[in-house]
Amino acid sequence: MTDLADLPATRLLPRLTDGSLSAVALTEALLARIAAREPVLRAFAWLDPALALRQARALDAARRAGRGVGPLHGLALGVKDVLDTADQPSQYGSPAWAGHRPRSDAACVALGRRAGAVILGKTVTTEFATRHPGPTANPANPAHTPGGSSSGSAAGAAAGFFHAGFGTQTAGSIIRPAAFCGTVGFKPSYGTLHRAGMKVMSESLDTIGVITRSVGDAALVMGGLTGRDHGRPEARPGTAPRLGLCWGPTADQAAPETRALLERVAAAAGRAGAQIRPFEMPPAVVAGLQAHALVMNGESAAALAWELDHVAPLLSEGLRERLAWGRGQGAAALAAAQAAFATARAAFRDLAGEVDAILTPSAPGEAPAGLGWTGDPAFNSLWTLLHLPCVTVPVGTGPQGLPLGVQVVAGFGQDAAALAWAEWIRQAAG
Repeated sequence: MTDLADLPATRLLPRLTDGSLSAVALTEALLARIAAREPVLRAFAWLDPALALRQARALDAARRAGRGVGPLHGLALGVKDVLDTADQPSQYGSPAWAGHRPRSDAACVALGRRAGAVILGKTVTTEFATRHPGPTANPANPAHTPGGSSSGSAAGAAAGFFHAGFGTQTAGSIIRPAAFCGTVGFKPSYGTLHRAGMKVMSESLDTIGVITRSVGDAALVMGGLTGRDHGRPEARPGTAPRLGLCWGPTADQAAPETRALLERVAAAAGRAGAQIRPFEMPPAVVAGLQAHALVMNGESAAALAWELDHVAPLLSEGLRERLAWGRGQGAAALAAAQAAFATARAAFRDLAGEVDAILTPSAPGEAPAGLGWTGDPAFNSLWTLLHLPCVTVPVGTGPQGLPLGVQVVAGFGQDAAALAWAEWIRQAAG
């Protein structure tokens, strides 16, 4: 008999809405999975099983009373701990905020509740969603990092703890951990999910998205949160895509397994009918990428002004150093870097019509060994600063047996297309 914790949201939702499966039974199955694996994986920053079951019982009672069900009725969400929750602590991965209890939910969390989801728990984030890691391990091999900064959401989704984990991305914090854990990561177009109630670090970059176990689940959850149609990715389009094969300015950082993977997937897509062409970035886009670190750290230094002024010893040394560097560049340099972002986006728009989607690496290679480093966002920062929708899908394993993914990128606002082409490529890759 299939464990309920292993079933995708797309299969569970009809049973939850017609009453043949209760929210309580599903939540109990998820909590049993968590009890079995959480001591090793440590995906949660906060988990209250009794609170989760109270939410599930209330949803079942509302359905029985005929009060209607939401588009995510009974499904479970993990919430990255840089997003506020009214009923659970929000500690932002930092001892400076230990025990902090917000009065309200972040907007995306409130939308999840409104849609009928169970807010299962808070997932581990790196410090303020930057680099300093938390304790979470990779479900594929606990001796390796799950990636970051959305560490707990990626590991929890992969382990079957919940149906979607909220992630945030400033450089590569959704796509990279999703790829390392063998899950689907979806970073939507910038601004799709409102950032109210998020501990924002970079105004120009921070984007909220989701990590799931299937592309269909990502589309389902995003549709339930936003009310926008994100399509049915598992229904294959009638035509094959025009794909731009893009290594980008950081091509030299791709490990041999990543080079072989991308070439294999591109060849498989070509055999399935896709038109494959090289896709090169113009100098203006490359210049935007070169400005990423200044914008990220300069804006983050402003975001953490209170922490720097009042609780600086509670910040990691590495974070203090990066913020000092970003702040030290000065306002004029930051403004010039932000302008480089705008120029890069305009330059990319001139190229966007040449292909339906871009095929590019999700990460340099497999998840690094150890939990002290969450990996390099070398293949993610560019797409984040361009504000484009990105999807990583698992399509293989590397030399150590750890998951590998490829990333699919579409034009701004083409979120449903990004999901559809990502699933098309995943199926084509076999």
